[in-house]
Amino acid sequence: MRGAGAPGGQGQHSGKMGTLGHPRLILLTYLLVALELTCLFMRFSIMPYLTRRLGLDSVAFGYLQTAFGVLQLLGGPVFGRFADQRGARAAFTLSFLASSAFYLILAAACSPALPGVALLYVSPLPAALMHGLPAAQMVITDLSAPEERPAALGRLGLCFGVGMIFGSLLGGTLSAACGLRCPAAVALVANLVAAVLSFTCIPISTKGVSTHAQAAPPGGAQASVFDLKAISRLLLRPGVLPVFLVKVVSGFPSGLFMVMFSIISMDFFQLDAAQAGYLMSFFGVLQMVIQGLVIGRLSSHFSEGALLRTSVLGFIVVGLAMAPMSSIFHFCLLMPGLVFSLCALNVVTDSMLTKAVSASDTGTMLGLCASVQPLTRTLGPTVGGLLYRSFGVPVFGHVQFATNVLVLLALWRQPLAQKPDKIW
Repeated sequence: MRGAGAPGGQGQHSGKMGTLGHPRLILLTYLLVALELTCLFMRFSIMPYLTRRLGLDSVAFGYLQTAFGVLQLLGGPVFGRFADQRGARAAFTLSFLASSAFYLILAAACSPALPGVALLYVSPLPAALMHGLPAAQMVITDLSAPEERPAALGRLGLCFGVGMIFGSLLGGTLSAACGLRCPAAVALVANLVAAVLSFTCIPISTKGVSTHAQAAPPGGAQASVFDLKAISRLLLRPGVLPVFLVKVVSGFPSGLFMVMFSIISMDFFQLDAAQAGYLMSFFGVLQMVIQGLVIGRLSSHFSEGALLRTSVLGFIVVGLAMAPMSSIFHFCLLMPGLVFSLCALNVVTDSMLTKAVSASDTGTMLGLCASVQPLTRTLGPTVGGLLYRSFGVPVFGHVQFATNVLVLLALWRQPLAQKPDKIW
């Protein structure tokens, strides 16, 4: 936005939004997220084949995935604080530039003339700053009224589904037709275009734009982006820590199963690569429909507390049914319930946590939320591998059932604070 001034003054917000209204900005945000996720699933489609071509085994591949998860885990809260202090434009631009660096290294690793293995081990470094989804969630949170926030955040599921379907399709098609370097090069160009769009079309800051936004606490000097005390202090605010713990604990067992799913699909379900791709497309369609359409409609009729309890109850039922699972048909019957529980848990907890902090801290809070998935990806390969090797597939159902029974009992004994504006 050429007419935008320095961030911080309330009088500047209306000017920054004058050339790009809320609907257009939100639509652009969804577009940028879909582009990022499309590139992400293109990466998923080529990484196993690239590591195999470079002579790395599954253990080395696991180390790469763990390194990527650890860096995103550490970078998430810091990036969120950077987004709060520097604004939406800087956050989006930094994320897409970091992604561009990642895909540039990945494309270079595909070249026979370059040291591919060394480049592949270097490639996770930009992951600490690759957080386009939390930046998008911050923009959506800043521009949506509290009662509309679950539906607005839920529509990001449409972007996830689009990214999963088109990214997997493009990654496989381009690598088969033009080689493994082609998807990485396409993703590089796409992220550079997204960085230009972010820098030219996203306002400097979306804080204070919405009339429903909570005011930031007055006074006090602005702390450093790397002030870990300021970041961790958010978890101690009233109503934050219980919801955050529910988000982590309730979703962790299903996260373990999803981390191990590529191995389970080959060993247990006996699927080939094409069949596994069809299954992922089915998962993407479910994600689009449930998170993009169903969660938003339910949030307009039921309270967030009711939806949170329903998601935990869904995990219990799916976990109980997953224990005797014996075929891919059985799993496909369970997938709608699993996807609904995952979507409801993530959308509702993100909405509740952003409402519990001031508008000036939504980015940091969403950065903390974004660290939950990398935490699962970091611990998942080790914990999930040990469980799978020792007890087989049924153990994931047992763990999910037992864990969420405890979470549901805790929610029933000490309900989370809710505004009485919807039915329970």
